[in-house]
Order: sequence, then C-alpha cells, then structure tokens
Amino acid sequence: MLSSRIGILGGGQLGLMLLQAAVDWNLNISILDPDPDAPCSRIAAHFEVGSLQDYDTVYRFGQALDVITIEIEKVNVEALEALEREGKRVYPQPAVIRLIQDKRVQKQFYRENNLPTADFVLTENKADVQKHPALLPAFHKLGKDGYDGRGVQRIASEADFDKAFDAPGVLEKAVPFAKEIGVIVARGTSGEVRTFPTVEMVFHPEHNLVEYLYAPAAIDAAVEDKAQQLARQTAEALGIVGLLAVELFVTDAGEVLINEVAPRPHNSGHHTIRANATSQFEQHWRAILGLPLGSTHAYGPAAMVNLLGEEGYAGPAYYEGMESLLAAAEVFPFLYGKAQTRPFRKMGHVTVMDQELPALKEKTTWVKETIRVISK
Repeated sequence: MLSSRIGILGGGQLGLMLLQAAVDWNLNISILDPDPDAPCSRIAAHFEVGSLQDYDTVYRFGQALDVITIEIEKVNVEALEALEREGKRVYPQPAVIRLIQDKRVQKQFYRENNLPTADFVLTENKADVQKHPALLPAFHKLGKDGYDGRGVQRIASEADFDKAFDAPGVLEKAVPFAKEIGVIVARGTSGEVRTFPTVEMVFHPEHNLVEYLYAPAAIDAAVEDKAQQLARQTAEALGIVGLLAVELFVTDAGEVLINEVAPRPHNSGHHTIRANATSQFEQHWRAILGLPLGSTHAYGPAAMVNLLGEEGYAGPAYYEGMESLLAAAEVFPFLYGKAQTRPFRKMGHVTVMDQELPALKEKTTWVKETIRVISK
C-alpha cells in the first residue's frame, strides 16, 4: 500500500498537512488544485492546476493514480464514481461525498438512521421558509456550497424572513446549547474504528468559524461517552473509509446532537499534530491505505488557536508577534503558506500545550493577544 500512487483533490492547508504527514513514509503524492499558488504548490512532488469540479479534469487526474482522496468536499463526484467503477480506490467513497455535499440529504440521513439532530424542515426557496414560523428561532442553511459560516443565516423571528436564501435549503431549529464539541473518528478499510478525544470549540461570534478549541472538552463522563458513541455510530452508518469530523451540540439538558459532519481532516483536529500519539493527518493515511489505525492517546491538555487575517488588513501577509511565540515553551505555530491575507482568512494555527489546565488557558489567552496576521 505504501508504494501506491496517491492523489489529493485540493491543495489548501489540509492538503499541506496531509503532505507533511506523508513525507515520513515517503508516500508518492499528486495534488490537483485550481490555484497555482495554493499552499501545496511549492512542496508537492506532483502539482497540477485544474478545476476540482470539472468532470474531465478530475477523471484525467485520477487515471494515473491508485488511491484518491480529498481535502475539500466541493469536487466532481461523477468523475470519482467513474474512477471507482474502474477499480480506483476512492476514499472517502463518492457516495459519502455526494451525501455530505448537500445539507438537505445529510440531515435526512441523520433522521433515517436515528442519529439525534435538531428539528428541521427542507425548504425550496425564501417563500417556503415563511411557512414555518413555529420553528423559529432557527438557522437557514443553503443545501449546497456553504462552508466556514457562509451559507448560514439566523432567522430569529418573522421579521428576519427576508434574510432567508432563495434557494433549496434547510430550516433548522436553533438549539439552546451549553457547548459545541467535536470528535474526529477514523474508520479503516477493514472496518476498524478509532476516535480522538472530544474537543470543545469556541466559534467566532460573527463569522461562524472556529476561533479556538480545548482538548479535552470540559464535559462530564456521560456526555463524553455519548459524543464518542455518536461519532462511531455516524461513521458506521455512513460506512466511510477515512476520517470523519463530527460537530456536536451539548444542550442545556445534557443531550448530544449532531450539527454537521465533514468527511476529511478538520480544523477541530489540528492540535493532534503535536498533542496526540498519532495526528489526524497520519490517521487518515492509515485508514485509506489499509494500515492499522494509530493510537489517539493525548499527551496532555492542549489548545488550538486559529490564525485569522486581522480585520482591516489585506495584502502580503505579515505575522506580527511570531518571535514571541517561538520563544515560548510548548507553543507550536503552523503557517499555511498563503501569501495574501484578508480579514478572517485562515492563515495558520497555533497549538498550545501544558500539563495543567489553568496554565494552558492562561497561555492560550496570551497567544491570542500576542500574534496578529496583518499586511505591511
């Protein structure tokens, strides 16, 4: 399996970290990405510029490969299905990608498989949303093409109906939750399943993307067991091979509900590069190459801070405060190689570790206050 010709659809930061993990095993990796300056472009042994959504481009790229994976769901599934029929190993499987590409289908899948999630209705357009005032307050989510907070609108009352999307979507009842947590689960070709310890995520109040997280989550044993079991059940129900990131709500009543899933490495697992015996990126390779899954043992409490482009700055990226971070113990910056910054663009992350939780939280606050991604 280690001698297989492997391709990744997408050359962004997730592809970059997959490449970094692949170097240890001398894996032969090819990358396809539409951006000639994508983070992977300067270090991939084989880098091809091309659309991830064009059938012919994706099909031709896959013809020379044995194993194909993704770092983004927005890819041409029809081409992957054709490659799978021809005997190529495509993980996650095209059927899984197709299901997760559409939040409408995704939510129905949870309901059909008795996987707990917030109450919802499917909507076809803006006028359709207005037929469901009893579901408010709610979130209206585009069925397709929403990510990192885009494609989501809060509909707090009937006065907000104009904010709804005039396209097929999901109107999902707002859940009064105490915490947002996440579990990365890996499922191998043999059906072996392993989960990483549950993390607690804190989202940016305006832009609906992870600002920072703590691992492990500050939850009781009962909630931890529910989260871990639900992540496993979801991976098994999908039959996925590879990684699945399962984002969850913990309600005020202690229920655990699925919010969304992603069939790939995920922002909620970046800390595992330093904080766990096996990183999520190495685990993905193990899963899709038919290798034994690695230990997910955590070395101690950890945090991850996303490095987002500072508001009010756009242009060549400059990391103000980097020297201070590099002088600190158990503080590990990872930069994604994006030359240009813009407000709230993901430019890197910082993993923070400490043996004591109070010290970890203090250090994490210091990191957030010390580094800024600006332009000069």
